[in-house]
Amino acid sequence: MKNIMLVCAAGMSTSLLVSKMQKAAQEQNLEADIYAIAESEVEKVLGAKSVDVMLLGPQVRYLKGSFETKYKDKNIPIDVINMSDYGMMNGENVLKQALNLIG
Repeated sequence: MKNIMLVCAAGMSTSLLVSKMQKAAQEQNLEADIYAIAESEVEKVLGAKSVDVMLLGPQVRYLKGSFETKYKDKNIPIDVINMSDYGMMNGENVLKQALNLIG
């Protein structure tokens, strides 16, 4: 089971992307818990569940450095979602990005 957290300003704009990523995961017979949250919820969620990768929506890319510093001890790969994949809601490519980061 892969746990993929998407972070955006309010947790709303990435919900369609989550649906597309879940569909891509199903097509690949991949068990994945993929969800979107608001950046204000990150600390609470990380305290409650394990996360394999954190992907930031382009609108919150400025948080990458501070999140990497703040959550360094959790060893979670953190990256910004490719802007064109985000804009096109390309769930397959974003899932691929997440899986590459997990390794």
